[in-house]
Amino acid sequence: MPHVAQASTDVKLLLKSCICNTKDKQPRNYNKMNDLRKTFQQRNTPTAQKTTTPESVSVRSHTVSDDEAGQRIDNFLLRICKGVPKTWVYRVIRKGEVRVNKGRIDADYKIQTGDVIRIPPVRIAEKPSHSVPQSRATKLPVVFEDDYLLIINKPAGLAVHGGSGISFGVIEQLRAAYPAQKFLELVHRLDRETSGLLILAKKRSALVHLHEQIRNGQMDKRYYAILIGELTDKETHVKAPLYKYVTASGERRVQVEPNGQSAHTRFNIDQVLNGHTAVRVKIYTGRTHQIRVHSQYIDHPIVGDEKYGDFEHNKKMAKQKFGRMYLHAQELKITHPHTGEVLALKSELPDEFKRFIDAHQKNNKTA
Repeated sequence: MPHVAQASTDVKLLLKSCICNTKDKQPRNYNKMNDLRKTFQQRNTPTAQKTTTPESVSVRSHTVSDDEAGQRIDNFLLRICKGVPKTWVYRVIRKGEVRVNKGRIDADYKIQTGDVIRIPPVRIAEKPSHSVPQSRATKLPVVFEDDYLLIINKPAGLAVHGGSGISFGVIEQLRAAYPAQKFLELVHRLDRETSGLLILAKKRSALVHLHEQIRNGQMDKRYYAILIGELTDKETHVKAPLYKYVTASGERRVQVEPNGQSAHTRFNIDQVLNGHTAVRVKIYTGRTHQIRVHSQYIDHPIVGDEKYGDFEHNKKMAKQKFGRMYLHAQELKITHPHTGEVLALKSELPDEFKRFIDAHQKNNKTA
């Protein structure tokens, strides 16, 4: 009981002050006693918890647009009321505080264009904003763009979104660069140090359609990587289940575990280099850090991988100015969510890859 312990300490201080100053009856001693009494009261009087300014405290009415139609009401509320816990969403739906066209609905109701949604009052603690400096509110290299999709060539070193000590990422930067774009969402993710093709949806319907392609294994994503060591088999299939966990320090990690999620990766040799192998990689599943962990699993980690790689080798490469992680999302094949057309896109290898390959050719004696 911390308050009791503190109270005892303050009382002892008060008594000690009185005893030590019985011979000195000057007013300053009484002032000191009064100060101690005030401190004692302040520390032991319950106070209301501090609250942040709420984002919303009144009933709202929202009309569903074409871009928002087709999603579940619970997912819509989680997006529109950013920061609220899921328990709040399901509670207000269950109690009938959320209404669609003045009627009660279930959590799995799919909202339609023109639906009028009543959103009950909610107090939301303000979260740190991932604001983008004006100098960084710039567009990124565009590979394909229309009214439904924005596909960019993400540079290495840029996270896809802010958080965990990162002030902003791709999504925040592009929203700042496209202020008139009402809807813009990531379709999938790339690790911060991975470069290459990244898809964003400009309409809710496109996002839903592309997520369905991912779930059904209809999106073909291929990567290019440089691994440590020289592979001998032209083609290597890795089928090893992956288990995702968080370390005590809060770091997200993945490892091969029998009770993990199924994962399948194919490595094809493109070039055998001095002490390294350049490979083309196809993933049949989209697990977190899949290529990185599977390459580590076969004892050929990716050059420059600071999480799953060979740290001594990475230091050596960094001294030679090869400091990045050599993984690039190079090819992408999807069905356009509106036209049905098959889009086959390719991103050129970054200059760092070309320089690494040139420096480590078999006939290069300095490699």
